Amino acid sequence: MMIWRRWQHYLVPAIMLALALGVRLDQPQLLVTLQNRIFDTYQQIKPRSYEPVPVRIVDIDDESLNALGQWPWPRKQVADLVVRLFNAGAATVVFDIVFAEPDRTSPREIVKLWPELPAFQALKDDLSGLPDNDELLAEIIAQAPVVTGFALVDGNVNRYPLGTPEKWGVAIAGDDPKAFLPSYRGAQPSLEVLEKAASGNGSFNMVPDRDNLVRRVPTFVRIEDRLYPSLVLEALRVAQGASTYILKGSGANLEESFGEHTGLNHVKVGRLEIPTDANGQMWVHYTRPVPERSVPVWKFYAEELGRPDETFDPALIEGNIIFIGTSAAGLKDLRATPLAAALPGTEVHAQATEQILLDDFLERPDWADGAELLFILLLGIALIVALPYLGAAWCAVIGAAGAAGGIFFSWQMYDLARLLVDPVVPALSVLLVYLASSLLNFLRSEREKRQVRGAFSQYLSPALVEQLARQPERLRLGGETKEMTFLFCDVRGFTAISERFKGNPQGLTFLINRLLTPLTAQILQREGTIDKYMGDCIMAFWNAPLDDAEHARHACVSALAMMEAMRVLNAEREEEAKAEQVPFLPLNVGIGLNTGACVVGNMGSDQRFDYSVLGDAVNLASRLEGQSKNYGVDIVVGDSTRQQASDFAVLELDRIAVKGKSEAETIHCLLGDSGLAESDAFRAHAERHEVLLPTYRSQQWADARRLLDECRKLDAACTGKLAALYDMYEARIDDYEKNPPPADWDGVYVATSK
Repeated sequence: MMIWRRWQHYLVPAIMLALALGVRLDQPQLLVTLQNRIFDTYQQIKPRSYEPVPVRIVDIDDESLNALGQWPWPRKQVADLVVRLFNAGAATVVFDIVFAEPDRTSPREIVKLWPELPAFQALKDDLSGLPDNDELLAEIIAQAPVVTGFALVDGNVNRYPLGTPEKWGVAIAGDDPKAFLPSYRGAQPSLEVLEKAASGNGSFNMVPDRDNLVRRVPTFVRIEDRLYPSLVLEALRVAQGASTYILKGSGANLEESFGEHTGLNHVKVGRLEIPTDANGQMWVHYTRPVPERSVPVWKFYAEELGRPDETFDPALIEGNIIFIGTSAAGLKDLRATPLAAALPGTEVHAQATEQILLDDFLERPDWADGAELLFILLLGIALIVALPYLGAAWCAVIGAAGAAGGIFFSWQMYDLARLLVDPVVPALSVLLVYLASSLLNFLRSEREKRQVRGAFSQYLSPALVEQLARQPERLRLGGETKEMTFLFCDVRGFTAISERFKGNPQGLTFLINRLLTPLTAQILQREGTIDKYMGDCIMAFWNAPLDDAEHARHACVSALAMMEAMRVLNAEREEEAKAEQVPFLPLNVGIGLNTGACVVGNMGSDQRFDYSVLGDAVNLASRLEGQSKNYGVDIVVGDSTRQQASDFAVLELDRIAVKGKSEAETIHCLLGDSGLAESDAFRAHAERHEVLLPTYRSQQWADARRLLDECRKLDAACTGKLAALYDMYEARIDDYEKNPPPADWDGVYVATSK
């Protein structure tokens, strides 16, 4: 066990590293999907720029269907389109369409639908002798370089598409590619008469990834032991007048495989060589959609449709490889790609053809897997060795720098060399190692904290125990000077309440707990710290041990919330008293708030100490709480608190020298929040109240009495909480009229009680 504890900080991360390497080698689907998403993001950030090359799409779009009729069109109409394309100078026409069934509009097909009646027989004989639409299309196809397409399916073979040796030859260098190519059990070819007439015949199948995005397109596929090129390769072969494909795989000349059977590497057609992955698929480097890539079919019939000003530009057709396909949603040839949620399949073929002609390929190089594994291994070992010495923060910096470097390298490979190197899966593997090491350090730290808590929880306050658990070095006497806000809260008339529980001390304890619980909650919810409970009194403060830039505001909000909690509690107790048919004695509290500098820290002796505060500002807060009863208000606040919480509804009470202090303090009452402060009723009340006190202090007793009457009315229309205050001032005025104050009197009231 001791050996394990000694070496666990190395062994556990090392096991995680080995696990990460094993998962990376296995390449589970989740990692492959994540890897693909990263490569998608690269294309989204910087897609291939469109450069005009001799490749165009003739699009059977929705507008063409509306203008020329629903699909399928008669083969005679298709033949007419082919003629128009070659008359416009098309180099090669490629059908991304399968003509699997005879044209139903051909005369010989129409007569099959007629009833066997003598009246129809002569007409049937005449129509049967007319040219067949499929044969007509085949005659047109035979006169020009046309490539037909077929769809591969997983059903049984009814008829193999025409291919080797009818159309092309295949030469294989290196390993036999049949073990690696996408395999199908059958096909849906075009009519044999059309295939025989065509110069080429290719598969237009695409193999989407598991998330249904088309990132790669096959160059070759197979049905049983027969090899077939894709529609794209056939378009390029026919356009070049080439006759043979060369498939290079592992073991071929100039193809490094280190004795491993790694699949295909390249496919060569004419003068063009296409890099592939092991399965013979080519990564598509997509562009954003561009209008000049496509010409809608209806534009070839613009004059017949009465739109001669909207005919096509012949320059878009002349000398170009023309893909005929559809973007119409109803014909369902739409594919999801990294750049588009629904891209016509024909455009995928066209973009693949463009990038082959431009020699602009995305490749995942053979060395990528090895480089990524080496990255995981080296950075993982560095973290395992460094973490016990440097700590989690510096190792996080190292790991983040390594991950950022990997991302930068990966982006540069894509941006400059079109190479796909995955940065995220290695970075996640390194993160696993880092988290394992950090978790061990965390558990060790928590174990040490539990030891501190266990050692001191019987002697110190919970707040101090937690602080010592985080910073054991603070286990010493002393403190720091900070500006803080202090709150004292005391129950008024507690002696009378206690007398009702003379024979039931448990009932009194329950009542005090019931009172203190909601009041404490209002303090703690607003970042306050409970210093201590003294019977029915609460002492709390803000801005320690945690900094609180708005400590005065939070204290004021807490005080108001405490008064609201008292209202709710008294309402509940009154209902209970009615139900029990006992007299109801409400609970009332007074609160004092003051802000000022004090010393906060560990106070006490070498044997025992607690986290508390010392200072004049604390004592003044306690005195202010006592004055709340004398002035007949709920909350009394010091002048410093008033200045830092200026948007609350606060009115000055008096200038007073509290018991035990010779200096005068300006004290205020807190009546409400900023909503009350902004009300018209409070503003009117505050305006007259602010005139009252200077008038009183200047001994203008008649004017002061008049202002008292005005303030009483305004208070009644606002909060109704200052009636006792105005009665007190009226009593003072009565006394001063009989016994005038000395000539040097400055309006300060000297308190005779706490």
